[in-house]
Amino acid sequence: MRTVSQVKELAHWYQTAGLGHTIARLDDYIRAPQPTGYRGMHLIFKYKSEKFPHYDNLQIEMQFRSQMQHIWATAVETVDTFSKQALKSSMGSPEWQRFFALMGSAIAEAERSPLVPDTPRGPDLVKELRELASTLDVRQRLSAFPAAVQIIEKDAKSSDHFFLLELIPDTRELDIQSFRKDESEIATAAFLETEKRIENTSSQAVLVSVNKVAWLRRAYPNYFLDSKNFLALLKSVLDGSPMRVPPLPKSKKSGADDVPPLLKMMLE
Repeated sequence: MRTVSQVKELAHWYQTAGLGHTIARLDDYIRAPQPTGYRGMHLIFKYKSEKFPHYDNLQIEMQFRSQMQHIWATAVETVDTFSKQALKSSMGSPEWQRFFALMGSAIAEAERSPLVPDTPRGPDLVKELRELASTLDVRQRLSAFPAAVQIIEKDAKSSDHFFLLELIPDTRELDIQSFRKDESEIATAAFLETEKRIENTSSQAVLVSVNKVAWLRRAYPNYFLDSKNFLALLKSVLDGSPMRVPPLPKSKKSGADDVPPLLKMMLE
């Protein structure tokens, strides 16, 4: 959804559409943002159907987000994937956690919604966000990570399973080494050696599997565009210019066969 009002309208429709399922819970993280910076609305149903009775009472969670909220979530997943953290679970680097909490509040301000707990607003928010964006080299990293995935998807051989990525911010270089599935010990040794070599530098090394890259693509099919849009939103905050909702990505015309099976079951 492009706006918060559209998110709320859609969530309300599912609550009142008389689909026959029991509403177990509504978590409104727009009205009460999570400390991580996450914002959105989650609607949890208990499934009920005469057509599929064997699924009765299973819980189904639907997540509703504005476009800017989803761009934020994609950026978190991207950083989690390539830095071996769990930021959305409040784990990992305190600096990254704080950065995304502040960015969540910056987006909340633009959407005229409640801010993330324990974050400033206005000039103080911008000042702290600017310092962290510089310390973490956010622009370089969030540009390089999606680019690495594109290279992997384009150039990887069918036998490649592990990829060692070395991001060198000082020279804006990205080095990628590939390893077969049966070379996991070699890949791990190369990763540890690289980590030792780049210790006390601004470089970063990460070892990812082709499965993780494929998952990121499936879960966030527009992650490359969303990463660029996240950086555009960050630039707007730091420049003091209004945040603008990016245009929605173009998609093919959809038909009945394009409806996700789970959603189709809920509507039947």
